[in-house]
Amino acid sequence: MQRRQVIQSGLAATTGMLLGEAFAQNAYPNKAIKMIIPLAAGSAVDSAARIVSQKMAMNLGVGIAIENQAGAAGLIGAERVAKSAPDGYTLGGFNDSIMTMLPSFHSKMPWDILKDFEPVSLVATIEWALVVPTDSPLKTTADLIEAARKAPGKINYGSGGNGSPQHIAMALFAMQAGIQLTHVPYKGATQAAVGTAANEVQTCLQGIATVSPLVKAGKLRILAIPSAKRLAQFADLPTVSESGLPGYEMNSWFAVMAPLGTPKAMIDKFQSEVVKALADPGVKEQFAAQGLTALGTTPAELSVLLKAQLNRYNKLIREAGITAS
Repeated sequence: MQRRQVIQSGLAATTGMLLGEAFAQNAYPNKAIKMIIPLAAGSAVDSAARIVSQKMAMNLGVGIAIENQAGAAGLIGAERVAKSAPDGYTLGGFNDSIMTMLPSFHSKMPWDILKDFEPVSLVATIEWALVVPTDSPLKTTADLIEAARKAPGKINYGSGGNGSPQHIAMALFAMQAGIQLTHVPYKGATQAAVGTAANEVQTCLQGIATVSPLVKAGKLRILAIPSAKRLAQFADLPTVSESGLPGYEMNSWFAVMAPLGTPKAMIDKFQSEVVKALADPGVKEQFAAQGLTALGTTPAELSVLLKAQLNRYNKLIREAGITAS
């Protein structure tokens, strides 16, 4: 197994060198780029990817096609990115769950986030919202906690799947509140939000970008925002901490990754275009409206963050006794 990994790494390096030479001869990119999102359309990462890629495509003069491949909390789509040719024309748009939470649930992973991918850039942080159906009798975070205490296990929450960030977020919420909630996994975050709006479950904790269409349509109601402080664009909404569960915080982030062996020149070019697009006032405005904060980092900075978050979530998940079920 170790010998095969060495051979694969050698092949990736050789491919990267050859592609690097090709890059020097032909400007990159000179054809459409595909970004695989291992999550459902309408998810927070999907929304962020579409906003920033549209601006990047305008700046570059080539298309950037977003392709959703949901399933197994992101495991399947990420594997497809890992096995793609490292030619700069297939990239992955991943949330932090795929990169730093999933490894804590699977003893045998089909890929290693630190060994099978090249970091490109952290794109944005994603703010979340604790939501209930519009006609729910629950009005505050405290109401939700009290209802769960009176009927242990009777309050159901939806998530994007076993081991998804929504699953982990609510499991940590329950642990911190000292309550028992029942997990109902869906095939994606968008489906979980729709299921909550349809009263299939009583609540869910999701990225604002995912639930905002249903909130605007009058089908979901936001109880609170699990951020450290109130968000300027949603100043009338309380934080979870001030409305019933002091100290609770949760958000997530979206980053671009490339297959191992992708030439550094291509990674640097794409990263610089991400940063350029994120600096656009129109992009920032669209991000803010959906609870997204534009960032933009170097590959090295993203690498440091990945390692730190892998350790952090492994510890949190182990201590909370969260399992992928």
